[in-house]
Amino acid sequence: MTNLILAAVAALVVGLIIGILIGRSGQGSTLRQRRAEQQIEEIRNEYTRYQAQVNEHFMESAHLLRRFNDSYRDVNQHMARGANRLCNDEEWLHELEQENSKARLEGNATDKDGVEPPRDYAPKSDPEEKGTLSEDFGLPENQQKA
Repeated sequence: MTNLILAAVAALVVGLIIGILIGRSGQGSTLRQRRAEQQIEEIRNEYTRYQAQVNEHFMESAHLLRRFNDSYRDVNQHMARGANRLCNDEEWLHELEQENSKARLEGNATDKDGVEPPRDYAPKSDPEEKGTLSEDFGLPENQQKA
């Protein structure tokens, strides 16, 4: 009977040791899983904070741009009112308007020096003459299209 009790106690001790070893191996993966979940949660919180900072930045930027546009509009209106009040010479205003429109029309064709930019075609000197971009340019008379 003592042998039976000793065998039972030994089996109990071996069972406890095996149970502890199995428990610890399962606990290690659970611990790693908990650490990974904590890291995911930290990254998620950091991303949420980042999104909030980006939203705040763009909202403030929009507000500042709106204030800038309002200030620009106010300055522009102030200058227009001052010009109307201080420069009431209609003939001078009309002449200035004509010069501005003429400069806009002529400004595209010539440079400030009056030099025309190079063209990618030759201007026609004779209305009958064909330009270099013509399909039959340089062909003999009998091969040209009518």
